[in-house]
Amino acid sequence: MQYFHRQVQLWGEDTQMLLQDKKIAIIGSGGLGSSLAFALGSTGIGEIHMVDFDEVSLHNIHRQIAFKVGDEGKNKAIINAELIEQRCPFTKAIPHNCDFKAWSEKNIEVDLIIDATDNLPTRAEINAYAKSINMPWLYGSVEAFHGQVCFIDNSSFTDAFKIIKKTPAGIAAPIVMHIASLQANLALRYLAGLSVKKDMLYYLFFNEDGEMITQKFGLPKAG
Repeated sequence: MQYFHRQVQLWGEDTQMLLQDKKIAIIGSGGLGSSLAFALGSTGIGEIHMVDFDEVSLHNIHRQIAFKVGDEGKNKAIINAELIEQRCPFTKAIPHNCDFKAWSEKNIEVDLIIDATDNLPTRAEINAYAKSINMPWLYGSVEAFHGQVCFIDNSSFTDAFKIIKKTPAGIAAPIVMHIASLQANLALRYLAGLSVKKDMLYYLFFNEDGEMITQKFGLPKAG
């Protein structure tokens, strides 16, 4: 409990012990995934599955905080899993060098799936899988100076978004960490048994005057 002292001050030893029984999967180990690994990897969640088939490239490093120059060519999930266990001896981190479909076929039981991918088709696959096993999941996306977050439970991602293949625009590194932080807060509240507003899409962006704007949209119940 000394390791988690400040969290224990927040919610007590019983809740902290509850987290040790929780398991999550983070789908994608790049920008959002790296930040999520840092944000959630030392909270005391018992088991974290990092899923990614991709390898580190030089252009990833500025916004994917788990990586450093010299990591090029290494699998992203493996690096993130190693970092989690180095920082927190109370969390088991398991890397999966594969895509989401292959991971889903392993039938691994988790309490929450967190999207850290960068494309709509994979999010549609996550949505379909989560619906098939009656599990909530956390959507997050970033581009340029804006991002979106939603804890999806009764709504359906494919009802709210048109699934297309889209080449992402440029991106500023801090917005990646910002959106991942919001995802991590929602995930931690849910896993700790605290209230979470579900099926509410939060859209955050900087306008032309540099003002941070947050908009909220309730997603319809899945048909």
